[in-house]
Amino acid sequence: MREREASETAMMTAYMRAFHSMYESPKIFDDFLAYDMIPEEKRPLIQQYVTLNNRQLESKSSEHGSDHVDVFSPLTQTPNALTRARYTEDLLERSIKHGIKQYIILGAGLDTFAFRRPDIVEQLDIYEIDHPATQQFKQQRIAEMGWEHPASLHFIPIDFTTEDLKTVLSSSDSFDQHVRSFFSWLGVTYYLTRDDVFTTLRSVADIAPAGSRIVFDYSSIDAFIPEKSSPRMKERLEFFRSIGEPMITGFNSLTLADDIASLGLNLQENLRLLDVKERYYQGHTDDRHAQEYEYIAYADISQGPLNRRVTLA
Repeated sequence: MREREASETAMMTAYMRAFHSMYESPKIFDDFLAYDMIPEEKRPLIQQYVTLNNRQLESKSSEHGSDHVDVFSPLTQTPNALTRARYTEDLLERSIKHGIKQYIILGAGLDTFAFRRPDIVEQLDIYEIDHPATQQFKQQRIAEMGWEHPASLHFIPIDFTTEDLKTVLSSSDSFDQHVRSFFSWLGVTYYLTRDDVFTTLRSVADIAPAGSRIVFDYSSIDAFIPEKSSPRMKERLEFFRSIGEPMITGFNSLTLADDIASLGLNLQENLRLLDVKERYYQGHTDDRHAQEYEYIAYADISQGPLNRRVTLA
């Protein structure tokens, strides 16, 4: 993202969620507050991008002799905002039954969980961790809309490229390192270096006790290898470069378990988002070529930080 500016991809993600909530049926993730988070002056710009993609789909559909156009397809491209959000919040709800008391949203962007889910908020302390510029923008929007700030919601600014999550969280007066926590880290790893990603994952394992959990999404490393990347994926990589938020990092899904094991994380699930999507979309068709590179991983912390010597893989 550009220095001192709110993340453009955060606004695009909010728009994807808002579009789904307003127009798509059945709803797999109803973020009925997302549209309000986007300033009026930003909405036409995002709509312009969506419209352009729809026209491209119409053209491709005509070339193949089909009159069917799935207008929702542009909004379900990487990062797949709906599938990953539904998967994460489903897992969070189950985790609460296993003693999770804190929910840490890394790279929270314009996430509306703290205002959208009062049924769960009362059971958790919620920490939104994000870049200072994006967080300042979000807090300003909340104030402009007059939303009541839940007592359990805490904003903690961080720059993942220069600051250590463990240091930032441990300096917070409200965060409890002895309480089981659930971390979500969605739509972020793509934009960081491999070392930055592993440093943050290691911090998660260092700051939370055994039994804590994390969900994060990532791209296959194949997306960044020209001979293995699809034309559609290459187009999307170029788009994110053009808005100043380039996608730069991918991982090998086959070695991920070993990669994070030495960090103190035990991989429980490592799924293609396309496979997760099939749980929620029955018979829904879309552009598979741009999504085949996306994965979502769920891991738990294997042992407490005091009993583990952590090394970076």
